[in-house]
Amino acid sequence: MHGDLQVLGRAVKQAQYRQHRALESGLSAIGATLAQWDALRAISRSPGASARALAAETFQTEQAFGTLAGRLVAQGWVERRPGHGRRIEHHLTPSGEQVLKAGHKVADEVLAGCYRALSDADRRTLLALLQGLIAEDA
Repeated sequence: MHGDLQVLGRAVKQAQYRQHRALESGLSAIGATLAQWDALRAISRSPGASARALAAETFQTEQAFGTLAGRLVAQGWVERRPGHGRRIEHHLTPSGEQVLKAGHKVADEVLAGCYRALSDADRRTLLALLQGLIAEDA
């Protein structure tokens, strides 16, 4: 049984790795990395969020996200504003909104290619199965 689980785990990792490589390649054409675009998506979903919340949303440490956010600010894609107490809020700039929008187009094309071998029904099933696994951790 453990052999089958290891094969399953490796297959999930291979699919994720292929997806990430394809996204990195596609996003590089618009001048962004996957980590940058993921951070822009997180900020767009939660404008004004703290670095701690955004780090959790993007599966990074707070320190790593802080470094990334600093680069996004330097590129003019994100703006940091004072919040309550010592909290720093993160917001997209108009330039960041443009990169995010371009990234969505790239991601749609890339992901369509990654999952082209699956029917719509199979994609829905895969999504439901993965969401079931994620819900177990919550």
